Amino acid sequence: MDLATLLGLIGAMAVVAAAIFTGGSAPTFFNPPSIYIVLGGTFLVVMVKFSLKQFLGAFKVAGRAFSSKVHDPEALIAEIVNLANIGRKEGLLALEKATISEPFLQDGIRMLVDGTSQEVVKAVMAKDMQQTIDRHNWGERVWRAAGDVAPAMGMIGTLIGLVQMLSNMNDPKAIGPSMAVALLTTLYGAVLANMIALPIADKLHLRKSNEKLIHSMCIDGVLAIQAGQNPRVIESMLKAYLDPASRDKSANKGK
Repeated sequence: MDLATLLGLIGAMAVVAAAIFTGGSAPTFFNPPSIYIVLGGTFLVVMVKFSLKQFLGAFKVAGRAFSSKVHDPEALIAEIVNLANIGRKEGLLALEKATISEPFLQDGIRMLVDGTSQEVVKAVMAKDMQQTIDRHNWGERVWRAAGDVAPAMGMIGTLIGLVQMLSNMNDPKAIGPSMAVALLTTLYGAVLANMIALPIADKLHLRKSNEKLIHSMCIDGVLAIQAGQNPRVIESMLKAYLDPASRDKSANKGK
């Protein structure tokens, strides 16, 4: 599990819950009509914006926000350089027995072993990378849409509550429940948008950026190995993907 996502989400919920319970009137903050309007309304409206497959797939993709599997670019560089050394000394066929941790890299190396041309390798890997990014893009867009719609549904619920309240001004008993719907839908919409939907969308964007970086490095590494480039040249080329601080750290390790 990604501790940053887990602790952040639980911590934010705990802060809000603590504020509610210390006020001494926790049951007041539970209102089924408000939940129906915000939760049901938000996801039904979001469903209109996307296909059913994209909508349902977003919940599966959301699991990546809680996953701790973040690829390490420096470890990948070391792995590609090791493969380059094997390929240069023993030939590309020797790479068939190599242990490769990254599935995308493994698929590329398999094409090299099969004797696939460089143009085909590049085209296939680039297409595969784009398809993966597109799937993650849709998941991110669905959750970001939920973050946009939730406050609007909260406002709709607020208007419904105010209309009900104003139409029953002669009945004091009806004013309280109507006012609760008016206020709680705004609260629920803000919580759903700013504590759940938008943070998940941002974390998915971070995961997508990391995966795009790793896949780009794999493509360059595989093509360089196929071209028979010097492993040191390959290492220097791939380090261009790292930020300056990581490059300096990696350089100091090599000394």
